[in-house]
Amino acid sequence: MSKSGRWRVFASAGALGVALLAGCATTQFSLPGVSGDPSGRHLAGKVIWHDLLSETPAQTEAFYSGLFGWEFEDLPLGVANYTLIRHRGRLIGGMVDQNQLPTRDDISQWVVVISVADIDAAVTAVDGAGGKVLTPPTSLGDRGHIAVVTDAEGAAFALLETRDGDPADGSHPAATGDFLWDELWAADAPGAGAFYQRALGYQLEQRELGSAEAPVTYGVLNGSGRPRAGLRTNPADDIKPTWVSYLRVADAAELDRVLAKVEGLGGRILVPATDRPAGGRVALIAGPSGAGIALQTWDDSELVSANGGAL
Repeated sequence: MSKSGRWRVFASAGALGVALLAGCATTQFSLPGVSGDPSGRHLAGKVIWHDLLSETPAQTEAFYSGLFGWEFEDLPLGVANYTLIRHRGRLIGGMVDQNQLPTRDDISQWVVVISVADIDAAVTAVDGAGGKVLTPPTSLGDRGHIAVVTDAEGAAFALLETRDGDPADGSHPAATGDFLWDELWAADAPGAGAFYQRALGYQLEQRELGSAEAPVTYGVLNGSGRPRAGLRTNPADDIKPTWVSYLRVADAAELDRVLAKVEGLGGRILVPATDRPAGGRVALIAGPSGAGIALQTWDDSELVSANGGAL
């Protein structure tokens, strides 16, 4: 497979898939909150949830159960079903069966959901900064109010004003199989940084990573006093701007063990394990539906929070 073909699983769905995800919310129903122990606070800028659109939900469940022991619970919602994802009993995300959605396109992808304190103000700010509102603020009952937007380059993501507050920082340090970090791959990294500062109030920090012989500048989007996401230039010219999520593995040996299971469970290894400029090793895989995700080794002593610090 060409490099272009490998990477396409991260960006081929574009905004369409995310819009359809939020479109499910046009029918009134209630989803549970994103945390079983909400803080009562809105930690603006924190990635607090991940949703997966999958055209092969049964195979996807078997894939992630086999890799990390994830647990799945179906919620019948009338016109559509929504599946909660738990790891070690704790909610970490959700899944939508894309076959229930009115499209024939392959829209399988992971979607990051970012916390905001005021959904209406956030949507207005996104629009004012040059982004696009795909779905206006919509009630999800106990979960809160969600909107789906794109940034100025077209990278799609969701905004959520939780009803009862966000998961507290540091309450659940990331274990193997937990979400560790999220990263924006941008065509114009400085321009993207300016957008997220203006639209969502992030503070952009530039960090110099790598060695003296091969320095790498890496952007960090800080929000509510902590690192919340990374920002980098796309690794290939033909990658559309997209958000990429990372799952934690403990060390290089565990990463190798996980990768050894991927193909047997119906997934693909897009990029094998390689060294990361900040240290550790990273690999890119796709599940049975084609939705791409990264795996990252990370030492416990360096963890910032369940979704911060994996630079």
